[in-house]
Amino acid sequence: MRARRIGALALSAVSVMAAGACGIASADESSIARKDHLVIGVNGDQPGLGLKTGKGDNGGYEGFDIEVAREIARRLGVTSVTFKPITSATREDKIRDGSVDLVVGSYSITPERKTKVAFAGPYYVSHQDTLVRSDEPGVKSIQNLAGKNLCAVTGSVSWKRVIEQHGVPAKPITANGYKECLDKLTSRVVDAVSTDDLILAGLAREATLTSGAKLRIVNAPISDEGYGVGLKLGDTDGCEAVNKAITGMYLDGVAQRYLDKWFRPVGLDYTTTVPQFEGCS
Repeated sequence: MRARRIGALALSAVSVMAAGACGIASADESSIARKDHLVIGVNGDQPGLGLKTGKGDNGGYEGFDIEVAREIARRLGVTSVTFKPITSATREDKIRDGSVDLVVGSYSITPERKTKVAFAGPYYVSHQDTLVRSDEPGVKSIQNLAGKNLCAVTGSVSWKRVIEQHGVPAKPITANGYKECLDKLTSRVVDAVSTDDLILAGLAREATLTSGAKLRIVNAPISDEGYGVGLKLGDTDGCEAVNKAITGMYLDGVAQRYLDKWFRPVGLDYTTTVPQFEGCS
């Protein structure tokens, strides 16, 4: 058992004795803040964010989210980490049934999702934009997607925002993940992918590196997307510990180093200041 766990328990015991009949509970030992090992759910099909490569020092995964997840775990004092693949359709279930302790995977914080899981962060605020082939100069906003094929990832709300919230009559073409969207875009099965700009930047980077395909981000954002760290409802201690870790990452320049590494090559104009947290209540 780590020294910090002993210290936390001792502090909790003192608090309970001082509270007496007030009924304050002792620290929750199930909290991620008191674990030596964490299972972290990550994407495996999002180049630049979370991509399963089967090699390297991060359990066969690489990307911005993978490095953020590792860094959060390190700052929590965790001695070992296991990455487990999740998708947009499965991440809530895996948090709730305990298959993973955390999810760090371009997981946008929304009011509906907050009824199912808790969120620390955000660790980054992205913006929904649109990715098209460079030979599609006529697409300057989502309104120009009318009648075009739009990639629709199962479990994602991004494509629905274009069609349902903004009323653009695009044609949704189902995909199981954003790597599949990239394949469909470069092979002309779909005309556009609309989601968070970090995901789009990662896809554009991957296309350039692997096939030389020329893609462009439209640069007409339609929303703010706060990327949160998903964890079980009620884990306030864990949420606060993760927020402290995220703050430290920005204050000491580690977050900017990761952003530079993964997104500077594609010219994305990203933010390097500490995001405003949602709160852990």
